[in-house]
Amino acid sequence: MDTTDNRADLITGLINLAVLLKANPDLPAPDYVSVCHYARGTDADIRTEIDRVAALLETEIDPHATIYGHYYASVHLGPVEYTAVGILADARARHDAENSYRDSIVMDPAPTTDSAAHAG
Repeated sequence: MDTTDNRADLITGLINLAVLLKANPDLPAPDYVSVCHYARGTDADIRTEIDRVAALLETEIDPHATIYGHYYASVHLGPVEYTAVGILADARARHDAENSYRDSIVMDPAPTTDSAAHAG
């Protein structure tokens, strides 16, 4: 699917959600909705894309997120948030390193109440 189709499908889905919620007042609605665009590529590509989106949104890059290797900008439209985010290479590498051992550790299953009662 090309980007134009994806964009049109997303807009249609959001409109359909709004129509559904408006037509069904007894249907529970979330308190908050977040839509996220993920930038990919090199760190320079990511920063360029997020800077471009921030300019379109007329907002700033969140300086606190850069501490963790995330580069993003967002805008709130009431309880709806649109965010553009990119995870920079150092943060991706750190995440991969922290998770590289996960499959190496296998916990023994906890004994069930039934098996503990029948033991011994």
